Amino acid sequence: MAAAQAGLAPWYYWRSTLDGARVCAQTSPGTAWERDSAPYEGPGCQPRRKVLVVPMR
Repeated sequence: MAAAQAGLAPWYYWRSTLDGARVCAQTSPGTAWERDSAPYEGPGCQPRRKVLVVPMR
């Protein structure tokens, strides 16, 4: 039996079609909102942190 694995849902900025307000969320806040950005992988519409690995001598 294979195990299903799901990744984290991306975050987006959403813009209100009523007053132009913007919010960051993984899903639409409602029917009067449209997606206003490319997907972000980090939480809260922040880019994923880059981790540098430096080998020890």
